[in-house]
Amino acid sequence: MGGEVRTRIEEDVRARIRTSGLDPAREPRAVEAMVLQAIDAWDERALLGGDAPVMDRDALARSVTDAVAGLGPLQPLLDDPTVEEVWINSPHEVYVARGGRSELTSVLLSADEVRGLVERMLALAGRRLDLSSPFVDAALPGGERLHVAIPDVTRRHWAVNIRKYIAAATDVDDLVALGTLTPAAARFLAAAVRAGLTVLVSGGTQAGKTTTLSALAGAIPARERVITCEEVFELALPLRDVVALQCRQPSLEGTGEITLRRLVKEALRMRPDRIVVGEVREAEALDLLIALNAGLPGLSTVHANSARDALAKMCTLPLLAGDNVSDRFVVPAVASAVDLVVHVGLDADGTRRVREILGVSGRVEAGVIETAEVFSSRGDGLARGTGFPPHADRFARVGAPLHEILAA
Repeated sequence: MGGEVRTRIEEDVRARIRTSGLDPAREPRAVEAMVLQAIDAWDERALLGGDAPVMDRDALARSVTDAVAGLGPLQPLLDDPTVEEVWINSPHEVYVARGGRSELTSVLLSADEVRGLVERMLALAGRRLDLSSPFVDAALPGGERLHVAIPDVTRRHWAVNIRKYIAAATDVDDLVALGTLTPAAARFLAAAVRAGLTVLVSGGTQAGKTTTLSALAGAIPARERVITCEEVFELALPLRDVVALQCRQPSLEGTGEITLRRLVKEALRMRPDRIVVGEVREAEALDLLIALNAGLPGLSTVHANSARDALAKMCTLPLLAGDNVSDRFVVPAVASAVDLVVHVGLDADGTRRVREILGVSGRVEAGVIETAEVFSSRGDGLARGTGFPPHADRFARVGAPLHEILAA
């Protein structure tokens, strides 16, 4: 009976919405009011007709509101602040990640419900589902990143990922509180960013690269103008003068695409003091290198297994831009452009930690970039290494003498 009551009240609310012309996505408070009105109307009819009234009004109201104005059974997971990501492998397999660990939920869907939820999310993002394209990538209004893969790229079911960006750190002190950084390493990195060093954050999937990047960006001086370039909006930098740019996928007609390469090029026309690229994946690495070698400091992330692997990857990705790009240009350009590599790892217990900070001297020997360990892992912590970062003069100009910062 409980399920029947919920269904009938939901149908009543949907009828009220159609009659009023209300947009549930844009006016959730009005939807909540309609739901309460529909429950009141049910209770009145139940008393007159001998049916049982609603027992748990709050739970029913929340369930119907989620179904009508939210994302149904997924909405409580998205509202849960401890959930970092939600993914659907099949209608009966809905997982979440909490604290870096995955767990199977009790949510059960049907194939039609999965498709309906995807279409609703795309509508919220101003996008349409194109069955001729097996992948879709979009940013939801709440800042979540949606990725969908459909058959026949997947074996049978739609694969859906909703990655929430939880702004757990807005500066390096927050990273210390989370256990990601030691106080000494945090002071050094904050001074390096203030001094205008270019920092590359590396790590695996879900290692905390974006969170670390955002926290480091919190040390950028307030007077600087920052342009960010991302595939979809994830960064929320606590700065005053920021312009955020994101890519655009092609329309159903195959037109209107804006790539990350295009964004980096356009960013240089917007008078940036610093450029932030959410993640370097492909040929946009060449455009970023050209910008950095023009004297523009920057921040970016890259997938890699170690700090040295990240440098090697940065030497490889620009070659994807075309046959006329040579490693004889790229390797020295990377050595000159990147000053520090901060590598983040995910521990077995779900804790995200900075495992090494590598300084890049700018010198190349036999095609290999010379590096120095500024900080490295020692047991469960991060200890001072034997190396030094480049540009000690820049540290001095911002009132943070390098020998004092590293001795602290």
